[in-house]
Amino acid sequence: MFETFLVQPIYNGFIFLIGIMPQGDVGLAIIALTIFIRAVFYPAFTSQIRTQIGMQAIQGQLDEVNKKYKDNPEERTRRTMALFRENKVRPFSSFLVLFIQLPVFFALYLAFFREGLPDINPELLYIFIKAPEVVSVGFFGLMDLLSAHNVLLALIVAATQYAAIRLTLTRMNNGATLTPERAATQNMQKHLMLYMMPALIAFISYTLPAAVGLYFTASNLISLGQEYLIKHQQKSKK
Repeated sequence: MFETFLVQPIYNGFIFLIGIMPQGDVGLAIIALTIFIRAVFYPAFTSQIRTQIGMQAIQGQLDEVNKKYKDNPEERTRRTMALFRENKVRPFSSFLVLFIQLPVFFALYLAFFREGLPDINPELLYIFIKAPEVVSVGFFGLMDLLSAHNVLLALIVAATQYAAIRLTLTRMNNGATLTPERAATQNMQKHLMLYMMPALIAFISYTLPAAVGLYFTASNLISLGQEYLIKHQQKSKK
């Protein structure tokens, strides 16, 4: 099922994009496919953002509920869920976005590398998808997308990941009123996200073929664009 509904469609879409790119450039196809996937999941992304904003707005009320009913877990859960319903907050939407993105990432990885680019597996192609005559794994002649240990690309991934997370945290922190304990916890979480996540993604990009790093870079740049758009929309509503 995973092969039929995720790997094969992504593989065919990827091969189609390679066929229409100048000189069959795999790097450009990766960027185009990343843009398409992020566009498809944009409604889920915006739902996640609305949830984050809603959670931030009712954080003080949640703290009061947790404090008042700390010895009564059942009542605390009931009051918390009621608070979510009253404010139309969907706390599990973030997990939904994660569960959607992870299978897609693995499908992308399998489609890119298991099938042995630059060779094309005709058995996976739909009848209306034609194998490209030229497949170039050298992104504009700057890097071999099938080679690992690209230090420069790993640094670019880290920088773009850091910028995307920082912009997200800036949006989430605007207008927040937190208790000292909550502020200390959030500050620690913020530092973990700002520094540990970019370092982890950079390490993954360094150890895997450069195509993965290019995918992360394109995805991060799209995230920056989406965050800028959301920030502009928030300002226009004020």
